[in-house]
Amino acid sequence: MRFGTFIPQGWRFDLVGIEPAAQWEVMNGLAQRADAGAWASLWVYDHFHTTPVHSDEATHEAWTLMAAFAASTSRIRLGQMCTCMGYRNPAYLAKVAATVDIVSGGRTEMGIGGGWYEHEWNAYGYGFPPIPQRLRMLREGVDIMQQAWTTGRATLDGRHYRVDGAIVQPLPLQDGGIPLWIAGGGEKVTLKIAAKYASYTNYSGSLEDIDRKSAVLREHCDNLGRDFAEITRSSNFNTIVGATENEARERLAVVKERLLPHVGQERADRIEHEYLASPGFGSVAQVVDKLAERERHGIAYAIHYFPEAAYDTTGMELFEREVIPALS
Repeated sequence: MRFGTFIPQGWRFDLVGIEPAAQWEVMNGLAQRADAGAWASLWVYDHFHTTPVHSDEATHEAWTLMAAFAASTSRIRLGQMCTCMGYRNPAYLAKVAATVDIVSGGRTEMGIGGGWYEHEWNAYGYGFPPIPQRLRMLREGVDIMQQAWTTGRATLDGRHYRVDGAIVQPLPLQDGGIPLWIAGGGEKVTLKIAAKYASYTNYSGSLEDIDRKSAVLREHCDNLGRDFAEITRSSNFNTIVGATENEARERLAVVKERLLPHVGQERADRIEHEYLASPGFGSVAQVVDKLAERERHGIAYAIHYFPEAAYDTTGMELFEREVIPALS
């Protein structure tokens, strides 16, 4: 199993209490720490407003951070989980990503999806198209990006995007272009797009959900004549780990206390429940067992979000020291 880690950027109220002028130092410090450690990749979210409620708290923009991390790190791969196709013209996005790939020396990953945060879409003037339209936008956009990264030009007369010989030069440094992570587990459309274009998928759920979605992905691959084994399946995990389960619960209580003034009691209780149910929560032994079980069901890449990271790295250090070696 390979491992990635999210860098806090404010979206989940994970930089509150840190002055804006100091936030880049915190984020970059965590990125450089990950670069020097056992992580295969670092990740950011592509969002403009905080969640689960919008607020005036900081939320740093994903692709700006991608460019900054490309310059400030040297080894680790760089991704977003995931870029929303509807927020940027795909030819422009292909150009941005190609430049980041060059700055990074060929370390960029493209996480891409249809988007879901309705308030954010409307606030920025994008509207909020129904799901079928967002998925058609995803399919057309991925087509444009693949053309751009493999030929240096893109042309498409689509329903949602029209580009005519858009030049993307220089090409990304990676042979075949930037790897695509198609995020989401929609079985009729999203996984079909993944079967055609993706190097990686990203979906979560119960073991039964994972098995079903993997079977659907395999069927789509078979229908397209593609080797199912070419696609690495990944999941994201909200992660709080302790030497014991009680220690993990104590860490969770601190996280909940920090969130409470911003999200309210009902949402804080819901977030607490989600952490308790996460395969990334518990003692070292519990987390190792739960992740190993996911691996047996085909999840070969685990991306972990540590809500404490900007304030306390000891939980992350424990994960690095004891969980990663047990599963790598």
